[in-house]
Amino acid sequence: MERTVRGKVAVVGVGETPYYKRGQAPDAEFKLALKAIISACNDAGISPKKVDGFASFSNDRSDPSRLANALGCNDLRFSNMQWGGGGGGGSGAIANAAAAIATGMAECVVVFRALAQGQFGRFGQGPRSNAVAGAGALTIPYGLMSPAQSFAMKVNRFMHDHSVKQEALRAISLASYHHAQNNPRAVMHGRPLDEEKYDASRWIVEPFHLFDCCQENDGAAAMVLVPAERARDFPHTPTYILSAVSGSHYRAGASAHNTPDYATSTFKTTVPRLYDMAQVGPSDVDVAQIYENFTGGVLMSIVEHQFCEPDECNTFFTKENLIAPKGRMPINTSGGNLAECYMHGLGLNIEAVRQLRGESTNQVPNVEVSLVASGPMVTPVSSSIFGSEATL
Repeated sequence: MERTVRGKVAVVGVGETPYYKRGQAPDAEFKLALKAIISACNDAGISPKKVDGFASFSNDRSDPSRLANALGCNDLRFSNMQWGGGGGGGSGAIANAAAAIATGMAECVVVFRALAQGQFGRFGQGPRSNAVAGAGALTIPYGLMSPAQSFAMKVNRFMHDHSVKQEALRAISLASYHHAQNNPRAVMHGRPLDEEKYDASRWIVEPFHLFDCCQENDGAAAMVLVPAERARDFPHTPTYILSAVSGSHYRAGASAHNTPDYATSTFKTTVPRLYDMAQVGPSDVDVAQIYENFTGGVLMSIVEHQFCEPDECNTFFTKENLIAPKGRMPINTSGGNLAECYMHGLGLNIEAVRQLRGESTNQVPNVEVSLVASGPMVTPVSSSIFGSEATL
């Protein structure tokens, strides 16, 4: 018996709220979630009452029972949250929702993420506490406090091991900002970036300049998933889930930066499963959305998703190779977490769907296979691959 979600689930609706700078959302976080879900249902041409499941990730505070009540859902059959990993749960939530649909546990599941950092606390800041316990006790007292500081250590090790130059990180940032200039939804729309401005920007922590770091935004995003046999009942070009996986390698969660395989984006064991389920390889991928908490994570994710070898990074990572429509591997075509918005990465999955629909503001021609890598350098991470009807 074949056990897979490949071709069994379709994305039929996507929706977002406007995106705001951290702390500036005019609505409560729960209301933002409702707005995004209603927008996704409108895109799918269905009533929110038809939704019977919800999936999210990373301790989302918008409880499914409250959502179902507020939306008037007729029957709540499935509710799920991907543990841990921050943005590493973006594709994991899609995997969970797809599994529920493929096994008959639900018929119409919304994957969503809502953030209002001004109301609940800031992700990019170190902890504010008079005491610390657990793994943090081995790092925080010595100044290793923020995500940027923690992830910089892994990236520095990778760059040292493979002689990667700063220009490779710069190319990733330039590509994201380039794409944002064509995307009116992007927070950085109208705020272009060039090499001189990047180089002159302040260091956050080496090797990350200001423009190597993701934004901190408020807002919400949502996707509507249904069984594949129903895909043609909806108004948009059908988009099918070819694979969605999550996980991490041996002792990836070892505390105090003590994992045996240190300089990694944590995708080494998940990527073979990703391609095996999708029945495609890296050469089949037309466009990719790669989670940028920091540009160094993109660098390692691209390598671990087998688009280039570690020692090829200096030649592969150029702006020309990374931008739509004709780059060797166009990435983050909405502007991504760096320049569209930071919605814990779910916006990347929405952009993957838009590419297959032919609706991106930076459209790659003739897209059949669209890949998303969610949350590098955390555990667990996740990835997903979406395909057109021709790929089934």
